[in-house]
Amino acid sequence: MPEYISSNDLRVGTCIEVDGTLYVVTAFQHTKVGKWGAIVKAKLKDLNTGLVVEKSFRAGEKVARAVLEGKRAQFMYRSGSDFHFLNLETYEEIVLPEEVVGDNQDFLVENLEVELLVYEGRYIAVNVPPFVDLEVVDTPPGVRGDTASGGSKPATLETGLTIQVPLFVNRGDRVRIDTRTREYLERV
Repeated sequence: MPEYISSNDLRVGTCIEVDGTLYVVTAFQHTKVGKWGAIVKAKLKDLNTGLVVEKSFRAGEKVARAVLEGKRAQFMYRSGSDFHFLNLETYEEIVLPEEVVGDNQDFLVENLEVELLVYEGRYIAVNVPPFVDLEVVDTPPGVRGDTASGGSKPATLETGLTIQVPLFVNRGDRVRIDTRTREYLERV
């Protein structure tokens, strides 16, 4: 039997099930529309397709909450479009397709500990830590006094992700990245 929550309790990151589809709330807003009463407008990301849709709920309407199970795992390697993880509790190998890993593949390096989200026995997403340290594999040399570009330059990291870094960052440096915003934080 599913667990129900009030639409007033929706928050960013809450997983819900609407019409048999699994969504995660990415934004929400409570509004009052004249004499009609309050409504909750929510932006929902479909966990299967990645599409974002907008839905409106009456204030206090019951919504089915999707209860997700998190499994600790370690990223091992990638082969083609498959990603191989090691379940840290059972030590079994888990192979997930690129569609499940999504954009988080830009942060996966060997031995990185992640959380695999499971819903009704199937893997639906991979959560990476909020911060990861990656090596810079390519970046142009920073020229002293060249701040016309705002004091930053592009850098390609070991996973293939390209971000903006300060001029003092060089090839071979390790940098800390915020995985939520995909931005440079500091050199480590």
